[in-house]
Amino acid sequence: MNNSLIVSEKDELIMRIVHYFVTKENYAPIVVNGVKNEIWLENLDAYYKIIRINSNYIHNNEQFEFDIFKILNVNKQISKKTLTRKLKTLNILTDTNDLVDIEKCKNINIDNLIIKSTKDLEEKDGIVSLFPEISKERIKDLHGLDFLINISNDINKKTEKENKFYESVFKKKPIIATKILIALNILMFLVYLICNITHNYFITNSLVLEPNLVKSGQIYRLITCGFLHANIMHLLCNMYSLYIVGSQVENFIGKKKFLIVYFISMITGSLLSCVVTNGVSVGASGAIFGIFGSLLYFGYHYRIYLGSVLTQQLLPLLGINLLISLLPGIDLGAHIGGLVGGIFATMMVGIENKTKKSDRINGTITLTILIIFLVYMIFR
Repeated sequence: MNNSLIVSEKDELIMRIVHYFVTKENYAPIVVNGVKNEIWLENLDAYYKIIRINSNYIHNNEQFEFDIFKILNVNKQISKKTLTRKLKTLNILTDTNDLVDIEKCKNINIDNLIIKSTKDLEEKDGIVSLFPEISKERIKDLHGLDFLINISNDINKKTEKENKFYESVFKKKPIIATKILIALNILMFLVYLICNITHNYFITNSLVLEPNLVKSGQIYRLITCGFLHANIMHLLCNMYSLYIVGSQVENFIGKKKFLIVYFISMITGSLLSCVVTNGVSVGASGAIFGIFGSLLYFGYHYRIYLGSVLTQQLLPLLGINLLISLLPGIDLGAHIGGLVGGIFATMMVGIENKTKKSDRINGTITLTILIIFLVYMIFR
């Protein structure tokens, strides 16, 4: 193979840095409009959420100050898209005048590093102190065309693997659990109608959520109430919401996790309803708000892909539904209890490739404390 292609030391340095962060630290390239000779990488789960590699020549402190200003403006754009308040950024400069003082213009959210050669990747006081493994970034010590081919292949394999994963998450799957829940709710409503027509009020008397009866030991009402509805409009509104939101959540997190979140949300919604409401309550809305909370949790972790959907659709829709919950005759306690329970339940079961083990543990502990507190408030 002809290996006569010459890669400049500067280009080789930048490619080694990019290769390391993409293949070893799970960063992904992002497109930033209006910039030249800059590479921007992001990993919202890392300490440095943004890695910016600038190969433009910085000749004095004034230009460096403007460079920091530019980073802050770009970060504002990324922050809006990803709903991330603070974007800790590592700014890597590969071509600077020796008189430039990077300590002169500091920003609390930006750390600056000057890396001018591949030898700097081994300096213990530099980038190695932050990313020790980068000193091993050799790409098999290849140069020229072989170097470019190996770099490209490694990054393409990593990108292909990530794309396959995201495709598996977002592709349409058979929706079964949501449809079964809808069928059960419709069936219970039909049984409820038949019982009322025949003047048999067993369902009304035995399955609705009534705080005093829950306190007396009829805990099963925390779940049975979630399959009852007061009238046809109540049923239709809830089933439509369940189909729209439930289908999405089941598709994203899977049937098993979806059902766990659904029933935990139903329970936390019923518990808070018992704490703050004295009257009788029925409906699946507590569980549905929990599924809504689950979708918000999922959307936050995939906000790079769902940022606009999250800010322009999900959050406004949630706000509207919470405002509607303030109307007379609507169980606000069940809605809030379900929403909070759904968020912590999803945190507990986890989102594949996103939720850390520590987050799952924290979600389990928080959810347990929440349920214990609500139970205590009811039975004290």
